[in-house]
Amino acid sequence: MRPTISVAMIATNEEKNLPRTLAALQGWVDEIIIVDSGSKDRSPQIAVEYGAKHSYNRDFRGHAEQKNIAIAQCTGDWILLLDADEVVTPELATEIQSTVATSAFNAFWIPRLNIFITRWMRHGGLFPDEKLRLFRRGMATVDESIGPHGTPQYNADKGHLRAHLEHYGYPDFANYLDHMNEYSTGTVVALSRRKSKTSSAALLFQSIANPFFGWLKNYIFRGGFLDGAEGLIFHLNHAVYAHWKYVKVWEARKHAATTAAQPRP
Repeated sequence: MRPTISVAMIATNEEKNLPRTLAALQGWVDEIIIVDSGSKDRSPQIAVEYGAKHSYNRDFRGHAEQKNIAIAQCTGDWILLLDADEVVTPELATEIQSTVATSAFNAFWIPRLNIFITRWMRHGGLFPDEKLRLFRRGMATVDESIGPHGTPQYNADKGHLRAHLEHYGYPDFANYLDHMNEYSTGTVVALSRRKSKTSSAALLFQSIANPFFGWLKNYIFRGGFLDGAEGLIFHLNHAVYAHWKYVKVWEARKHAATTAAQPRP
């Protein structure tokens, strides 16, 4: 018998993305698990229309925690972890099916191609953008210690698939800004923990130096400029996003110090 495949996904207010994502899974996966923290749009109805098992977990503690809840509900031999704005190409679907039937590996990296506004970004570190997304059930869970970008952890040899996911994460600039604001806020606790011994002055310095050198590395040395105007806009603003992360940690520390210094009533 062929191995069974479950898809684990979290989705909140994703009615624009879900039809495209779920349509690409029809006919070759055995189970789709979607955990929702409280959609106000048609996401639940769309999930059911495409045969997904939709459930709510409104006690949202973070993206990683929510993904682990979805993973725990899967019953297939293999789990494919997807975001609601990621699409499995026909080539990737074929490769996944053949791979799980024959491979000795327990987990696989999958390349991801990202769109920014109207351009598929192929330079500046944005491709192949490998993500550990395919693994045998029970072999991996998402790291909950590093904020919204936590990834599944599997501490042994991993395979690499050739075909890629299509990531429709940033189809317009306003969407990109919303995501970066959310992600930078979501990293505050984890980054604060890692920077607990860093002075406030050093944090402010890093809020400038790290974004600048990150921009230099990705836009200049890794060829981000080859992605045209979209490449320029993306890498400039991704440097700003990196700046936000440090400033939000600095701000949280200032508020905590002010609160601690206030006399108790």
